[in-house]
Amino acid sequence: MRITVFGAGYVGLVTAACLADVGHRVLCADVDVERVRTLDRGEVPIYEPGLKTMLARNREEGRLAFTTDAGQAVRFGTLLFIAVGTPAGENGAADLKHVLAVAAAIGEHIDGYRLVVNKSTVPVGTADRVRAVIAEQGRADDFDVCSNPEFLKEGAAIEDFTRGARIVVGTESERARELMRECYGPYNWNRDKFIFMDTRSAELTKYAANTMLATKISFMNEMANLAEHLGADIEQVRLGIGSDPRIGYHFIYPGCGYGGACFPKDIQALESMARDAGYPARILQAVEQVNRAQKDTLFAKLQKALEGDLAGKTIAVWGLAYKPNTDDMREAPSRSLMEAVWAQGGRIQAYDPEAAKECHRLYGRRPDLTLADDRYQALEGADALVICTEWKEFRVVDAAEIKTRLHRPLVIDGRNLYDPPALQRAGIAYFAVGRGDSVQVPLAPA
Repeated sequence: MRITVFGAGYVGLVTAACLADVGHRVLCADVDVERVRTLDRGEVPIYEPGLKTMLARNREEGRLAFTTDAGQAVRFGTLLFIAVGTPAGENGAADLKHVLAVAAAIGEHIDGYRLVVNKSTVPVGTADRVRAVIAEQGRADDFDVCSNPEFLKEGAAIEDFTRGARIVVGTESERARELMRECYGPYNWNRDKFIFMDTRSAELTKYAANTMLATKISFMNEMANLAEHLGADIEQVRLGIGSDPRIGYHFIYPGCGYGGACFPKDIQALESMARDAGYPARILQAVEQVNRAQKDTLFAKLQKALEGDLAGKTIAVWGLAYKPNTDDMREAPSRSLMEAVWAQGGRIQAYDPEAAKECHRLYGRRPDLTLADDRYQALEGADALVICTEWKEFRVVDAAEIKTRLHRPLVIDGRNLYDPPALQRAGIAYFAVGRGDSVQVPLAPA
């Protein structure tokens, strides 16, 4: 099939690469001239495991190309995927200007039947708006619009696309169903993953899925905070409840809050939809409130351990990205921590395997920020270590090395990576999330 993907961002690039990889001819279009030039040079503007190799292979074999020409993009594909950003507006609602701009371009250049596939995360009713914008241009009388929400986790996006649990398609058109079956056929080989439904239900499915996962995270963080007050260990509680098959172990790890491009934005957008519909979405409000507060817990623990005095202190930070296997720092807990430390006159020495470049882009080369080349270098002379991201290389550490490198033997673990007694035996004051035993360890004076 000939397929056009509008948007060379995270979702667009993964979609284009994976569809080209099974033999489709794909043209990926973007309005950002420099981004397209970067991709044409074989460089990838985002970090996602396996993506650079897949893009390069399919470019070399002639199945994937990039363009800034909207007319060429519309004329090229029978399927036109819209995979552009939908950032949150001031009131939390999703901003559809990029989606509707693509729809207008399609309406301007369409020259025959097209299936317009909305891959972007959009509010319920967006397919109707896209359809109307295309029709307004006066050139289109034979086209369909369907919803095909993405369920990609940063750091595992290719695996999710190629081996995902389901392929959700919202459409009332039999022709669209058949074209989508043909498009995803290579990824639907072992069993039928398709779930067809009406368009509005498909649009809501994406928001409902992300909100359910975020709710589990916020609930577990609420239990972790309660465990600290009651002297319980949330890690033991997690094992106890996760063994129940009705609950399971996925997304019940306590920590310092969720971030990224999806959960915060999608919950705000769904809240906005609920307000517009006149429905008070109380659970959504609570999920967001708990998460905002959870991002402040690391700084609160740090401030308490250092008796409120951070002026002139150096804080080591392990992990800048909001999760492992990505360089994405949007809504990352590390940002809340670092900005709070800077506000108190402290310094940051940070290490992240992938997000250093992104950190420099966000904060510039400020004198109170040092980005280390490795995890132990970040510890040199620091008054505390704070762990914000659970990269694999942080899971096994030399406690003696940590104590030797730190000026003060203090670890604030936002991801509960270590066994509290082990670090305590090494002479390190260790504070985790929701582990009642760890908060009772006295901090040795500097």
